[in-house]
Amino acid sequence: MDADSLRALQAPLKDKYKQDPNAAVVTLKANGDLSGDGIACKVDTGRALVEAGLHPATGGPGTQACSGDMLLEALVACAGVTLKAVATALAFNLRGGSVSAEGDLDFRGTLGVAKDAPVGFREIRLRFDLDTDEPQERIDALTKLTERYCVVYQTLANPPPLALKITNAG
Repeated sequence: MDADSLRALQAPLKDKYKQDPNAAVVTLKANGDLSGDGIACKVDTGRALVEAGLHPATGGPGTQACSGDMLLEALVACAGVTLKAVATALAFNLRGGSVSAEGDLDFRGTLGVAKDAPVGFREIRLRFDLDTDEPQERIDALTKLTERYCVVYQTLANPPPLALKITNAG
């Protein structure tokens, strides 16, 4: 896809959202199934059913998906798609490349071993290795816009209010 095709694809959406800001608000949903034996949650991704379980560092078997890995995978997916869309819009010469994320966890927090250990990632690093001949100024612009428009990146960098509620469905 080239910049003109992307603009043509997105123009009606942008016009609609300018005229009706409420039309731009979409509620995304995820669902999991807690039935079954073992400590696992079956998550419907819309493409496949993924069974998430305990990470081996917390006693898990290592045969199930880890939700921490899934968070990093969501970041990689979103950042990769965002970078490609921005590169397309900028007519940036991107021949290929890769994107990766890694994060540091201290499982003492998750297991309640040390109250001063955080529960969750202490640091997440997102990296792109691009195959391009673009000058550094254009790479810097691509970086800035990718960071600005990546939903998962921005959600992690500026967390929204989060609520947890448990009800008795039985």
